[in-house]
Amino acid sequence: MQWKIHGERPIYENPWVNLWLADVEQPDGHRWEHHVIKLRHLAVAAVVNGERQVLMMWRHRFITNTWAWELPMGLIEQGETPADAAVREALEETGWKVGEVKPLIYAQPANGITDSEHFVFRAEAVEYMGPPTERNESDRIEWIPLADLRGMIDRREIVSSGTLVGVLYLLLDEAGI
Repeated sequence: MQWKIHGERPIYENPWVNLWLADVEQPDGHRWEHHVIKLRHLAVAAVVNGERQVLMMWRHRFITNTWAWELPMGLIEQGETPADAAVREALEETGWKVGEVKPLIYAQPANGITDSEHFVFRAEAVEYMGPPTERNESDRIEWIPLADLRGMIDRREIVSSGTLVGVLYLLLDEAGI
């Protein structure tokens, strides 16, 4: 069943987040205003090496006050393709140059409230270029064995939806499923 949109209007806008009200009508005829968070889209890089390891960052997220492992990720800049953003973010956040990137999975992490789109790519590590230029992203950067990911998820050491979707699909991809 599809909801009908009668109109939308912004309540608050800035370069990072935009809050809108949508005048919607549900299939049963109930009409009301629904809050919608409009965000710039996100590119995620699942960088792997020849030793079946994935490049991850240990970082703190102040909003939820949690520490967890994440894949390199960031907002897609205007005029940039999602693949180009994934390559840029991997280099800025980890110092690793990557080779060809291949689409791994696409996700809409909370499509009942936001229009955010996550584009996750698999990339092969090519060369370490030096320390990350983005110095406020993580406390440490490590190569994590793919075999360790399931336990890390179970222990809530991986909680970000972009990272979860990426590593779970990476594991499916690796298993040939």
